[in-house]
Amino acid sequence: MVNMTLAIPEELHNKMKHFDDIKWSEVARKAIEQRVHDLELMNKIASKNRLTVKDAEELADKIKRSASKKFLEL
Repeated sequence: MVNMTLAIPEELHNKMKHFDDIKWSEVARKAIEQRVHDLELMNKIASKNRLTVKDAEELADKIKRSASKKFLEL
């Protein structure tokens, strides 16, 4: 296994110290694994996609407007 060094803010590190029973390296490893899995899945979906960049931007705008409208109704 390869070792990796992370830089985290001191304030976060101080908060983490309160949970000394947690294996933080395992938490980080699982988070990285999940992110890589998500990115691989997105790449797989995108490779089969026929949307242009313009299409994707228009779709994103519609989603943002719809979400904004929904949250403003709350």
